[in-house]
Amino acid sequence: MKRFTACKEYVTWFEIPAYDMLRAKAFYDQVYGITMGTSLVGDFAMAYFPTETGIGGAVVQGPGCLPNDTGALLYLNAAVGLDTMLDRVVQAGGRVVMGRTLIGEDAGWFALIIDTEGNRLALHERPAAKKTASARKRVAAKPAAAKKTSAKKAARKKK
Repeated sequence: MKRFTACKEYVTWFEIPAYDMLRAKAFYDQVYGITMGTSLVGDFAMAYFPTETGIGGAVVQGPGCLPNDTGALLYLNAAVGLDTMLDRVVQAGGRVVMGRTLIGEDAGWFALIIDTEGNRLALHERPAAKKTASARKRVAAKPAAAKKTSAKKAARKKK
């Protein structure tokens, strides 16, 4: 069996089912501060998460699109900050079922929510990038150099 190793991102597209497209679109527009584009494709209404690169997705209403809180768990990016996103979830009519929870220092935090359609989703906040050893040395060296420069200026003023 040939292994497929070229894949770095395993998710390429996602769909979040909805009973009420207008309500669901308004929820995600408010939580993310975006305006989702919409379209009708046959029996399906779709509201697209705007993206130029990376993983795309949509909220979908139509035959077989049944929101639930027991199926696969989708982790959505909380890049603007998990706490901000959780506040927006509540303001938009969703529920927080598990607040900010540490996964690990290298993995970040997550929280579980229920959207206005009844879907259980996770919001994920990645940890801040760690500084490399050389970057820490450069930062540490700057204050020492600044002190020397200030001391030299003070000595010149006294003369």
